[in-house]
Amino acid sequence: MTDQPPAGEQPALPNRQTPFSEAFREFIPQSWAPYPDELPAELPAASRAALRRRALAEAFPGERLVIPAGGLKPRANDTDYRFRPHSAFAWLTGLGSDREPDAVLVLEPTDTGHEATLYFKPRAPRTDPEFYADARYGEMWVGTRESLAEMGALTGLSCAPVSGLEDALSKNLAATGVRLLREADASVTGTLDLLRAQAGVDAIAAAETDNAFAVHLSEARLLKDPFELDELRRACADTAVGFEAVVADLPEAVRRGRGERWVEGVFGLHARHQANAVGYDTIAASGDHANTLHWIRNDGDLRPGDLLLLDAGVEVESLYTADITRTLPVNGTFSPAQRTVYEAVLAAQAAGMAAARPGNRFSDVHAAAIRVIAEHLEAWGLLPVSAEESLDPETGGQHRRWMVHGTSHHLGLDVHDCAQARRENYRDAELRPGMVITVEPGLYFKSTDLLVPEELRGIGVRIEDDIVITEDGCEILSDHLPRDPDAVEAWMAAIWAR
Repeated sequence: MTDQPPAGEQPALPNRQTPFSEAFREFIPQSWAPYPDELPAELPAASRAALRRRALAEAFPGERLVIPAGGLKPRANDTDYRFRPHSAFAWLTGLGSDREPDAVLVLEPTDTGHEATLYFKPRAPRTDPEFYADARYGEMWVGTRESLAEMGALTGLSCAPVSGLEDALSKNLAATGVRLLREADASVTGTLDLLRAQAGVDAIAAAETDNAFAVHLSEARLLKDPFELDELRRACADTAVGFEAVVADLPEAVRRGRGERWVEGVFGLHARHQANAVGYDTIAASGDHANTLHWIRNDGDLRPGDLLLLDAGVEVESLYTADITRTLPVNGTFSPAQRTVYEAVLAAQAAGMAAARPGNRFSDVHAAAIRVIAEHLEAWGLLPVSAEESLDPETGGQHRRWMVHGTSHHLGLDVHDCAQARRENYRDAELRPGMVITVEPGLYFKSTDLLVPEELRGIGVRIEDDIVITEDGCEILSDHLPRDPDAVEAWMAAIWAR
């Protein structure tokens, strides 16, 4: 990666950087083709984003609403992580992929509602030092950025330079209620907090108002619209392609050693090629590693006779992500002990899906799945009490030694979507058509667990699918991949026979 010079007319250059001569400054802006006159087409999510902004404005009449995209995060020194905007910003603007660092959406109250403006850094003319000397925004460094008109065409929003943001935030601040998504950008939060203090706004009250705003933005995404459901279907379909590619390459992963890394790389290749990226760090857990719930080190070998627990999802360009888990026999065939555990988890998942219907509570899905898990643990003689006693929330819980996590979470722009929703609107809420959740029970028998029969030690199984609640039940969005153990074996054999 090349060194990144700082921006500015006379940048203070690090000792590794060659200074820019005056001759270079005169030469660099000459003889470039003009930028195209034709404006880009509107982004696919833009029309839906406009409806969401309207609903948000109606919820907060007379208040200024500030939603930053967030900024670039340093990975080390002057190299940054790939940018991903805050999910609320993406949801309200339609901007996905790596757009748009340091941008801020402001909904300004008017006599008739709200006027939405996107403040961002438009491209500078080639006569500006930014063109060649700014590693964050310069065209030489990050490619051709949009003009104000082009960004407006993409989003359907009025656009303004981010240099004018502070003036917009400070306008009538003492008299205008302001709500800020504080978590999105520390710099914007610091600026607004200072402006509030100067205007005499109570800091504690402002923070409470902002926190309530973050909760509202999280809860507003609980029900997915048709565009979102189509994006999630696409994400699930792309994820299935990645899983098939992993299966096809399992023999090579075994042969090369550190097969978990090979699996992670194969899936990541397809995620990046087909869509935007992985939606979260891939869990490629072989053997006893499957019993570490968030195993992302992925540095172990794959061995014939072991299981591979692959928990992975593709994030599409609009940033909606799948979240799917399959537990696969590395050699293509489940052993009797592996099949015993697998079938118990599959039965638990089926019970959870049966409970995933409108009118039931979100927590009912977990209750149905975990009952099946507890009953199997009792039948195998592992519980020190009955399944019923273990399921008592006050005095039980022994079954959680082997499945400590929940069965479901909401899914959408975030892999754990709507996470700031209040308990009464999440765990205790009634399921409604349009909600997208996962169903992912598991059983995890660590190799060091002496309460477990020796033939089960080191076996970890999770099966996870993404579903949308419908009018009369649920639709499995991730039904491209088999779950039945016989079907899994046949599917793997068919891939290897190609």
